[in-house]
Amino acid sequence: MAIDPHSENKEAIAPLRRALYDYEPDTVHKTLHTVFRSDANVQLACPFENLAGPEELYTRAFEPLHQAIPDLERRDTIVIAGPAPDGSHWVGCCGYYTGTFAHPWLDIPPTGHQVALRFHEFFRMESGKIAEMQGLWDIPEVMLQAGAWPMVPSLGREWQVPAPATLDGLVPGPRDEAASAASLKLVGDMCDCLGNYATGGVEGMRLEAFWHPRCSWYGPSGIGTGRGIAGFRNWHQVPFLNGMPDRVGDAGAGYFFADGNYVGFTAWPGMRMTISGDGWLGIAPSGQQITMRSLDFWRCENGLIRENWVLVDLLDVYRQIGVDVFARLREFNKARQQLTGPGAPAVQRL
Repeated sequence: MAIDPHSENKEAIAPLRRALYDYEPDTVHKTLHTVFRSDANVQLACPFENLAGPEELYTRAFEPLHQAIPDLERRDTIVIAGPAPDGSHWVGCCGYYTGTFAHPWLDIPPTGHQVALRFHEFFRMESGKIAEMQGLWDIPEVMLQAGAWPMVPSLGREWQVPAPATLDGLVPGPRDEAASAASLKLVGDMCDCLGNYATGGVEGMRLEAFWHPRCSWYGPSGIGTGRGIAGFRNWHQVPFLNGMPDRVGDAGAGYFFADGNYVGFTAWPGMRMTISGDGWLGIAPSGQQITMRSLDFWRCENGLIRENWVLVDLLDVYRQIGVDVFARLREFNKARQQLTGPGAPAVQRL
């Protein structure tokens, strides 16, 4: 039986996932050049931004991370693939990088303990190769684990965000078209109802029609996790809308796709808004317009959304309003003793 193209795409990136699980520099470098097109458009979270293909992805992102975490290991918790409405083919991966944080990274002081760095990485595939990557790494999560986060505390719960409760996030083939279509419709209808806020307020969004009463919303570090609809509203939605009531999500600027019970969305950026009202995350209501990168995964269960993994490029948000989070980090932590000694790698500077 022929394998569907989306299952083939998951197989095409599997060598990269394996190489990053048992990180060995030469193998990772070679595999990146094997699975990516040489001219691939690579977009990674602030401060990395646009990288020139697989070579810069290795030299500017992966290898400095490996130098800071010598036993670096990648763990995928969700791997899905499917077609976006424009006909492009995508693979989405959710998980975390982990290992011993032995040396400074991006001026974040090392802890000497195991650390976790969440990632959401989306790959647009063409002829079995990665032609485009949009990825967010939750760098504030590492700052928090190092006790070095220089911004306001999170309203939600900061913890090690889990894999799907059903432990079925590595979706195998063959592709289930009926389940995929149902999941995509559920999440799409939910997102459409979010637009009712302007006329119907929070109640107009009809969250109870789409979200399971025991849902979990796993936000990025700096926002945290909300449990249940009340937790989602209290720790994310209401503060977000109070601070940016004119926010507009543009699904057409991004890529929605589904695979069985899972849905993914990526956009660079996917939302536009003005910081006003009471401000947001300690950001003063300056009236400044910003854009936001938000990369999401949802898990659907019995016609409702049970789990939602969300990464937002908060460092890029702060950058747009003129706040250099890394400069603050260096200032707040300059009295801390840095790990030094023979053989210690150079600190990666921005």
